[in-house]
Amino acid sequence: MKKIVNQFFILALLVATFTSCVKDENKNYFLGGTAPVLTATVSSPSVLDILLKNNTAVVFSWTNPNYEFGTGINSQDISYTLQMDTTGSNFTNKKIQEKAISKDLSTTLTIGQLNTYLLTMGLLEDMPHNIEFRVKSSINGAVPLYSNVIKLVFQPYLDVVYPVPAKLFITGSATPGGWQCGCGEPDLLSQKFTKVSSSKFELTLNLSANNSYLLLPVFGSWSAKYGGTGASNNSNNVTGDTFKPNGSDLLAPSVTKSYKITVDFKTGTFTVQ
Repeated sequence: MKKIVNQFFILALLVATFTSCVKDENKNYFLGGTAPVLTATVSSPSVLDILLKNNTAVVFSWTNPNYEFGTGINSQDISYTLQMDTTGSNFTNKKIQEKAISKDLSTTLTIGQLNTYLLTMGLLEDMPHNIEFRVKSSINGAVPLYSNVIKLVFQPYLDVVYPVPAKLFITGSATPGGWQCGCGEPDLLSQKFTKVSSSKFELTLNLSANNSYLLLPVFGSWSAKYGGTGASNNSNNVTGDTFKPNGSDLLAPSVTKSYKITVDFKTGTFTVQ
């Protein structure tokens, strides 16, 4: 009986060892790949033109990174990301721009798309800027490979989400002046924004906690106003959000104190700091 048990134990051990070896042989080890080689065909002048915004600006193309695993060249889907950043930032800028591409080995940016990326970086219009481009390849977000960097110069144009008003005011229960009556009152200069760029306004003001406000191009009139993009009043992020014409009431932060309010018609956003 003891001899039979020993033989059974040895047989079980051999089966386990064989199974382990089979499993090891089936493991798919990553063996490496080749960084994509990026090229660009520029179709537009460096000075971008709003009248040509639907035209092609740049066509980017790159080679297949040929990811290889222990079982052979991969057959999985590779995803690509075109990255854009200002020269010298080394793609660490918090405003870096990215365009996701699923499987293709090329992508096209129109003049309008490129201009939007540049403005979203916070770059000033009507000025040339040095921009760097590269492609990142990956499989399910892992084993990234980065292409060479291409440096180009572009000058964006002013493109706004909403027309920029000549003046901008704030009104509401959150403000020292309260709500305007909308009956043609004179400008409340203490609640008038300062225009600091072609599309941006700033105002430092004391806001009353958890109360509401709106933005006005014409003080004393309700014919035009800017408010939140949410379906209901006071549904905005109190530290900053998007705005729109005839939007809902905006909610002030939960602490009464002085805040710097910045409104940007280029991006259709505001911040409260």
